[in-house]
Amino acid sequence: MSVQTIKQGIRKAILAQREQLSAEARAAYSAAITGRLRQMPEYRQADAVLGYINFGAEFESEMLVRQALTDGKVLLLPKVNLATRELDLYRVEDVDAQLAPGAYRIREPVAGCCARQDALERIDFILLPGVAFGRDGARLGYGGGFFDKLLARMAHRPVLVAGAYSMQLAAGIPMEATDRRIDWLVTESETIRCVSD
Repeated sequence: MSVQTIKQGIRKAILAQREQLSAEARAAYSAAITGRLRQMPEYRQADAVLGYINFGAEFESEMLVRQALTDGKVLLLPKVNLATRELDLYRVEDVDAQLAPGAYRIREPVAGCCARQDALERIDFILLPGVAFGRDGARLGYGGGFFDKLLARMAHRPVLVAGAYSMQLAAGIPMEATDRRIDWLVTESETIRCVSD
């Protein structure tokens, strides 16, 4: 069985399970995850945070995005560039006024409303989205490779963190050469320091 077939099988199974979570459970879990993320020394010490806006049944990352502004962080959010198939980053200071549905109907920065940031070395802490995660730091995204391409452009290594429901933990996620492992996985019930074997 090919790596892509294995990944697609894991993706399909986890997404189906995630969709079964009630809105109440997702909200409660997301609040717990956000609380755990805020307690991390890596977050507390970070000056610049790269986040993302959730969609569908994902962990409600917008809670941390808004909190980062309250906590005085420099907040960067990604915008899909369909021409380059990469992510452009923008500094956002007002989540309500500076975001609008973009590619894939996910809310993202409006180019004319906020400043594009090309100084990737300023980023200290990255909150990454994903479908499934392993305790070894393996991360299975949605298949577009957008965040892996962004991380490949970075000369330095900021701390890579994912927030996810505990049911998104999976064993045996295959890793390819272009895939990047996360350092920390934060669920509603634990903060996991990912260690690769």
